Amino acid sequence: MNYTGAEILIALLERQGIERIAGIPGGANLPMYDALSRSGKIRHILARHEQGAGFIAQGQARVTGEAAVFFATSGPGATNTITALADAKLDSIPVICITGQVPKSLIGTDAFQEIDTFGLSLPVTKHSYFAQSAEELLQIIPEAFRVANSGRPGPVLIDIPKDVQMERIQVERWPEPGRRELESAIEAKAIREAAAMIDEAERPIIYLGGGAIHSGAEARTLEFAERIHAPVTTTLMGLGAFPASHPQSIGMLGMHAARYTNKALEECDLLIALGARFDDRATGKVAQFCPNAKIVHIDIDNAELHKIKTAHVGIQADLNAALQELAPATRARRREAWMERIAELKRDFPMEMPDRESPTSAYGIIRQTQRICPQDTIVTTDVGQHQMRAAQAFAFEQPRRWLTSGGLGTMGFGLPAAIGAALEAPKQRVVCFSGDGSLMMNIQELATAAEEGADLKVVLCNNNSLGLVHQQQTLFYGKNIFASNFSSHLDFCMIARGFGVGAYDLAKTEDPQALLEEALNAKGTVLINVPIDVTHKVFPMVPPGGANSEAIHEQVEQEVAI
Repeated sequence: MNYTGAEILIALLERQGIERIAGIPGGANLPMYDALSRSGKIRHILARHEQGAGFIAQGQARVTGEAAVFFATSGPGATNTITALADAKLDSIPVICITGQVPKSLIGTDAFQEIDTFGLSLPVTKHSYFAQSAEELLQIIPEAFRVANSGRPGPVLIDIPKDVQMERIQVERWPEPGRRELESAIEAKAIREAAAMIDEAERPIIYLGGGAIHSGAEARTLEFAERIHAPVTTTLMGLGAFPASHPQSIGMLGMHAARYTNKALEECDLLIALGARFDDRATGKVAQFCPNAKIVHIDIDNAELHKIKTAHVGIQADLNAALQELAPATRARRREAWMERIAELKRDFPMEMPDRESPTSAYGIIRQTQRICPQDTIVTTDVGQHQMRAAQAFAFEQPRRWLTSGGLGTMGFGLPAAIGAALEAPKQRVVCFSGDGSLMMNIQELATAAEEGADLKVVLCNNNSLGLVHQQQTLFYGKNIFASNFSSHLDFCMIARGFGVGAYDLAKTEDPQALLEEALNAKGTVLINVPIDVTHKVFPMVPPGGANSEAIHEQVEQEVAI
């Protein structure tokens, strides 16, 4: 049959199983929107900003583990996608951005809304394509899904000129959908060496990253950890890959970790890094990270092995497949002395969370929200103090329940990601913890949430400032608070209602606990304003550039030179 390039695109997306696409139409992508309007299988989500569309797609991909798609037009539409793509690149999230482009005959003429989208995208994508013809789309689209999902997942961009979208060709045979490729065989010698090191270790720690979630390795990780009886610490991106309530869990490591976690890492003699990349927020000053430990490092991306810390044994492999071979090669044993030492560290250096019972305190709102919500609640966050408190205080028992911007640290991530999560998991509660600074970055997506009827709750931790900036200025810049306090006090509840969203204000009730329960159990999109004291800081905190052992704690707050 005879199809336009745009019709081929939509047909191929249908064959990939895509059911929802977020985006915004414009002149250069109208042919693909015209074709999308006739699809009986794909619903369009009209975002209010292309960055929002990208984060909606991220919310979808982070919940499902499969590539999600978003659309943008040329010029400013395409440039608005760059932050969402960069965010996905650093957090290894499979999203596919499909942009319209001016006709090929106008490329290089500085035509209206012409920009080199392909060139701009190269540093922030796993792979980028520029479609030269409708025929090429038959190869590009399945390959884009294969690339996005295979190996270390990541974002892909496809730029399609308007004349290619409108070009008509005969399609005699449709290509097979693009699927994740299986990884190659694992080196048996490396597995034996790693197993021998694990067997010899007296104080091993498993250091678990986001790769455990991407590979679906949570069951094998649990089995492996229990077999070798080692404590397990997770990165920010690894939360949920190991049950927080498990007796071997020692929580998140790094910049805002409990003191006992970082102290345990100082004492370990073997670090077993699984799907983690030794990020600076996890390690602190690298030379002082796990100073007495040998390292076994398993990662699907060979470029991560030996990049920051030289491993004694480095294994490039899918983590799920690697643990299938490594676990039975190790000796099952009980490390009672080491686990007793861990328990002692937990007692002596606990995580302090002041006022955890009050729904209007910085930690209390996190704890009380978890108490009220179902166990399978999906949590998204923006970036700042509320993000770190949620990571510290919300206990995750399963993967893909914690969606946050880790590598890029993007304010404005939380709300649109929550929309994508709510649309993909309509039977689960979705809560977005945000700050007043972060929410303003993509607040327009409240209109998208209301229009879609998304069932999500935005818990706004409102201290009328850029809280984490304010904290760093207080601690490290001589209390020179500059450009981090807002001079105006916005009525976020009124703004939310203007977008068609329900709103509750815990500052205007005599019973904030009851109002919080009512708000979290309400239907649809709801904003909950929670007043937070700007002087309340996130502790512990490792000074920028410092070692984890140099963390500042609330009871010894002081100014620190950097």
